[in-house]
Amino acid sequence: MIQSKTLDIGTVAKYSGLPSATLRFYEEKGLIKSTGRKGLRRLFDAQVLERLALISLGRSAGFSLQEIAGMLTVDGTNIDRQQLSEKADELDKHIRKLTGIRDGLRHAAKCSAPSHLECPTFQRLLRIAVKQRTPKKNKVFNKKLS
Repeated sequence: MIQSKTLDIGTVAKYSGLPSATLRFYEEKGLIKSTGRKGLRRLFDAQVLERLALISLGRSAGFSLQEIAGMLTVDGTNIDRQQLSEKADELDKHIRKLTGIRDGLRHAAKCSAPSHLECPTFQRLLRIAVKQRTPKKNKVFNKKLS
């Protein structure tokens, strides 16, 4: 357990699992704030660990650092529930897409077609991949896979 209320940057790095460079970057971006220095080492209030956990959770959920900064206040947090709901909807959409791709890859791995390129399911995966990566205007390229 943490005994001191003030932690140096090395201790924060150890407990948070983040490199010191990331902590300095977060401080530069205003996500965390040091309380002073001990020699050349930055000092932080022990509550910075909770703030870093919130930042980590936000990053894992796909929020940008700018979005996370908007949720963090000097006193704690100001999290918009609508923004959380919208991010959850985005994640649901992404999960559905990845689940479809995973299922298609599993099918292609077991498919009895002589070649993956002859497998209708694999062809569907290719069309999905192309639609995600190419503009709709590229009809020639998209048509070759139809």
